[in-house]
Amino acid sequence: MTPRAPALPAAERRSALIEATLPLLHQHGRAVTTRQIAEAAGVAEGTIFRVFTTKDELIDEAVIHAFRSAPFVAQLAGVDAALPLRERLVVITRLLQERYISSFDLIRALGAMGPAAAVKVGHDRHQDWRKHVDRAIADLVEPDADRLRVPPAKLVNTLRLLTLGGSNSHMTDGGLMTPEEIVDTVLVGLLADPTRSEH
Repeated sequence: MTPRAPALPAAERRSALIEATLPLLHQHGRAVTTRQIAEAAGVAEGTIFRVFTTKDELIDEAVIHAFRSAPFVAQLAGVDAALPLRERLVVITRLLQERYISSFDLIRALGAMGPAAAVKVGHDRHQDWRKHVDRAIADLVEPDADRLRVPPAKLVNTLRLLTLGGSNSHMTDGGLMTPEEIVDTVLVGLLADPTRSEH
């Protein structure tokens, strides 16, 4: 028998169930059961339906949560802005690549060909999330803006697109680009003077 979970406000219970559901979606896709979710969350199955109308509603909310920008932007806030530009971009790209690979894995597990329907329905919101991430990365690049031949926002767009492609095994014939390869490809093309030392 599942131990009785402590009483939580509805919003906190919803959040806890969403967090418990996400790893299960990577494993089971939409075939995940409410029993599995309840066990992972440490609650009775009936607790799920006190805060979600259906299992599908919970799954959709978990998928939307997976694509939210706020947790990722919080990770970016931990990047050391004092690092040299290349090292800073490698750290950023590694985080970005991990996010993309996790997203691809979730999309595959759900049997989808692109972002889940729940995300597509909120397309404008999804675009806002992407802009949120782009701004956070641009802020980390801004101290070296004078070293670039394009605005930081353009570098971020190029970096994001190359990371997206370089992190997709279907586009790279199985061998993913490393963060270092991605950053060096972008920097050689976008530094105003690639021969200029960082020091």
